[in-house]
Amino acid sequence: MKFGIIVFPGSNCDHDCYHAVKHVFNKEARYIWHKETSLEGLDCLILPGGFSYGDYLRTGAIARFSPVMSAVAGFAKKGGLVLGICNGFQILTEAGLLPGVLMRNKGLKFICKRAWLKVGNNSTVFSSAYEAGAVVNIPIAHADGNYFADADTMKRLEDENRIIFRYCDKEGNTTPDANPNGSCGNVAAIVNASGNVMGTMPHPERACEDILGRADGRAVFESILRGLAG
Repeated sequence: MKFGIIVFPGSNCDHDCYHAVKHVFNKEARYIWHKETSLEGLDCLILPGGFSYGDYLRTGAIARFSPVMSAVAGFAKKGGLVLGICNGFQILTEAGLLPGVLMRNKGLKFICKRAWLKVGNNSTVFSSAYEAGAVVNIPIAHADGNYFADADTMKRLEDENRIIFRYCDKEGNTTPDANPNGSCGNVAAIVNASGNVMGTMPHPERACEDILGRADGRAVFESILRGLAG
């Protein structure tokens, strides 16, 4: 199993993702510079968090045109697994690989804290290691995590069970007060229609080891490994 960590100018969570894959799960991983176009031999791509191209214009808007993104789109079209974390999620929406858009947080401030999440669908390749309805705690760190999609898109996401994580309180209630950024439907993570591309604002790579406080993010990677193993 081979993972590719895409690196854009301004990425700052690429090393975190590499550490999780290589040193926590002992799987092969390599960095892929944004100008590369070959993804040969890889099983899963990770678009990490950070501030690609300084978030100029809007988050992910410039990174979407990096040479590697055409290869990422082709990789996904062939069924390859793609995980976009935070800025990676923003890039995937800009590239049209996921629906919707990530806007400025409702409070207009950068948020960096642990967030409670409710698992909405545990039947995907990114979530199969979780229990349905489980309440987990994973860090968030973003200024533009306010997920927005029109009513038809939100209905489709709901009807097709494509919302993987929702923001909730410690008891699992998905209320407006438990929503840190104002996202539609308390959305924290979604998958594409084919189920092989996921975008998540919370950072599972920052919650893979007990020494970090909690390891609730491990199951994202365990699910991917389980899926790749068949």
